[in-house]
Amino acid sequence: MIKLNNVTKQYDAFQLACSMEVPVGQVTGLIGRNGAGKSTAFKAILGLIHADSGTIEVFGKDVSKLTQADKEQIGVVLSDSGFCSYLTIRDFLPVLDTLYADFSREKFAADCERMGLPLKKQIREFSTGMKRKLQILAALSHNAKLLVLDEPTAGLDVVARDELLALLREYAESGECSIVISSHISSDLEGICDDVYLIEEGKIVLHEDTDVLLNEYGLLKVTKEQFTRLDQAYVLKTREENFGYSCLTNHRQFYQDNYPSVVIERGSIDDVITMMTKH
Repeated sequence: MIKLNNVTKQYDAFQLACSMEVPVGQVTGLIGRNGAGKSTAFKAILGLIHADSGTIEVFGKDVSKLTQADKEQIGVVLSDSGFCSYLTIRDFLPVLDTLYADFSREKFAADCERMGLPLKKQIREFSTGMKRKLQILAALSHNAKLLVLDEPTAGLDVVARDELLALLREYAESGECSIVISSHISSDLEGICDDVYLIEEGKIVLHEDTDVLLNEYGLLKVTKEQFTRLDQAYVLKTREENFGYSCLTNHRQFYQDNYPSVVIERGSIDDVITMMTKH
């Protein structure tokens, strides 16, 4: 569905240099700190910026050669996108109807009402969470084959996040559609993503299946004395702490079997980001 091969984009003080792939029927998370390159990667995928080198394919085509019909198969939520604040949702319906051949006014209006979005209220009066709901529902409104979602749950409370994640899971269950999603809320990604890419300073530093990350990764909490005796064959990253060291491993069971006295915590996406992005 999406394939980036050695894509580079140079700005004054930042360079994107990454490769990644999102197969058909898969939900892929792109994680990393603010400024790591997530939004730049998304804009490259969408053809909003031109790569300096490398290739970007969407639907098996070079992104620059996508037709209007191809582009209608992509639903997008970007962190800096939005709608004219003086329109109401009812005003916006004819716009979506014109943009997308497969848009259903009835379903979109019903989804908005179900998510608590008033059809006759100006969008400028919406809360941040309501605006984000509207963006996501618009992205889902035309039966797109691919969703590109940059921080889609930002600004939402727990209940609204759960509602929208349920919509995305329902969308993904067909097996014919793909999602690439970024979020700083790790529980969102852990609950929906098949795999995750970690980006740091414009480069992919880790790619892992979510199940593997949650079931096989771990944090070793070791004293300095324990650290000297530790087999580091499966240690990905080490950080010095007041008590000794924290060590990120992708073979938690190995250390549980061989070092019963070592404190070992189950890994999480937050642990991976923290350990892999601190120098």
